[in-house]
Amino acid sequence: MIMHVAERASRATLVSRVIVATDDQRILDAVESHGGEARMTSADARSGTDRIAEVARSLPDPIIVNVQGDEPLIDPVTIDRAIESLMENTEAHISTTSEPIESVEDLFNPAVVKVVTDARGYALYFSRSPVPYVRPAPGLGFEEYLRRDAELLKQFRKHSGLYVYRSDFLQQFARMEPSALERLESLEQLRALENGFRICVVAVSHRSIGVDTEQDYQKVKKVIEEFSRSSETTP
Repeated sequence: MIMHVAERASRATLVSRVIVATDDQRILDAVESHGGEARMTSADARSGTDRIAEVARSLPDPIIVNVQGDEPLIDPVTIDRAIESLMENTEAHISTTSEPIESVEDLFNPAVVKVVTDARGYALYFSRSPVPYVRPAPGLGFEEYLRRDAELLKQFRKHSGLYVYRSDFLQQFARMEPSALERLESLEQLRALENGFRICVVAVSHRSIGVDTEQDYQKVKKVIEEFSRSSETTP
C-alpha cells in the first residue's frame, strides 16, 4: 500500500522528490526493495507530521508535501492542486483539499474527517463528527432527515489525507504542544487553527479512500486489482 501512495505522489507534476518517512524497519526495507527512497525517523515522533519535519530539516525545498500513507488512491492532480494553492496564497501556512461525501454512512463515520470553510476557502474547523449540523424537519432525527433528502449531503465535505506546508512553518508547527481540541478529536491540524494559523482548503472532485479499517483495505484492494486488470487488457 505504501508503494501505491509513493507512486501516486511521484506522478504529481509539482513533486520533485518522494521520500517515505517511517520509524519501522520493515517499511523502510519494503520501500527500498521496490526502488523507492525511505528515511528512518525517531521512534519518539508523536505523529506523522513530526516524522515529516524531521526529514525536512535536511532538505532545501521551501514547500513540503505530506501525503499520508493510508491514501493509496489519492489523485496526483489533487496533490498538485494543494501545492498550487500554497504557492499562490501568501496568507496560508498550510494547504489541503476536501472532497465530496458520498454517503450518510461516511458522514457519520468518525474515521472520515469532515471540514468546514469560510467564504475565502480557509478552514474553520475539522471534526470526526458531522459538521455543519443541519437542523432536521420537525419530527425527524438528523440522520433520518439526511437519508430522506440526498441533496443535503452536498453541504458536507471530506478532508483528504494530504497537507502542504511551508518548510519553515512545518518546523515551527512540529515544536508546538498538542492543543486541547487536537487531543479531543485526535486531529493535529486543529493545533494550527487553535494557534491562529491559516489552512487553505481546495475543493476537488476526486474521491480518495483512506485505509482506516479492514473494510477500507478490502475496498481499496478491489479498486487496485480492477485497475490492474483493465490496464493489462488495454491495447
